[in-house]
Amino acid sequence: MNALINSNLIKQKCLDLGFNKVGIALVNQGNDEESQRLQAWLDRGYQADMGWMANPKRQDIRTLMPEVKSLICVAINYYTPHQRPESPEYAKISRYGWGRDYHKILHKKLKVLADWVRSQGEGIEARYYADTGPIQDKVWAQRAGIGWIAKNGNVISREYGSWVFLGEVLTNLELVPDAGHTQHCGTCTRCIDACPTEAITQPFVVNADRCIAYHTIENRSEKLPDKIASNLQGWVAGCDICQDVCPWNQRFAKPTDLAEFEPYPENIAPTLTELAEISDEEWNRRFTASALRRIKPEMLRRNAKANQINS
Repeated sequence: MNALINSNLIKQKCLDLGFNKVGIALVNQGNDEESQRLQAWLDRGYQADMGWMANPKRQDIRTLMPEVKSLICVAINYYTPHQRPESPEYAKISRYGWGRDYHKILHKKLKVLADWVRSQGEGIEARYYADTGPIQDKVWAQRAGIGWIAKNGNVISREYGSWVFLGEVLTNLELVPDAGHTQHCGTCTRCIDACPTEAITQPFVVNADRCIAYHTIENRSEKLPDKIASNLQGWVAGCDICQDVCPWNQRFAKPTDLAEFEPYPENIAPTLTELAEISDEEWNRRFTASALRRIKPEMLRRNAKANQINS
């Protein structure tokens, strides 16, 4: 079976498993530019307290799998058309966390894909990741033709905007690669202009220490920085401002066909008051099988109270 047939079969298998987009990228020596860009970002301290971003394995994917020759990159659409109420008493939760934990959904599908790839011949190896390893997943998605890295740091696809989760399977198969995606942000600066904390310091560069999403999800401190707390605008779990204003998202978002991404009813319009007082037990009940479990109950209470104080 030649590489061309392998590539086509693999792509069809990805679609059969429910992935919405698939592309293939070859591993070669030509990623120096991406490594330098990552290092420059780290040197500025823009990773804030996310120490794992400095893992040297992120600079060279062969440190994860020395025999890797190709990456099978996939994307899955998670958008649902539900809208948040605009009234200030409501808390805002990022769309990515409305439904079932995306890690569980992607890992289940990726495991089936990796097992299937290995079953295609003796000596074939495959290893999968979905936001769980030191991989520049956005860089690889762009190189595989899934979409392009936008000025707000998200990957935008022509078909679904940036409402996609990414995953990849590393394999020792040398597959036929897709053309890398070209950049289509043009002169638009809506994401940069809309960010209330000026987290996008320049096009394609995001300072996590100014980002509402980073602080509501990753910051473990008892108190949020004043610059963040005074600009939360209702956000308690993530932030979708730069995605909501993106023309690609406004024009091309499509409802997902996966029921697991449909919002849990309590995630659309919780009030700041209920989250400011949420008990550990209620947090545990409400966020079962949710990516929002990363936001511990004391953090959720902190985020809600910061909104109340600064509203």
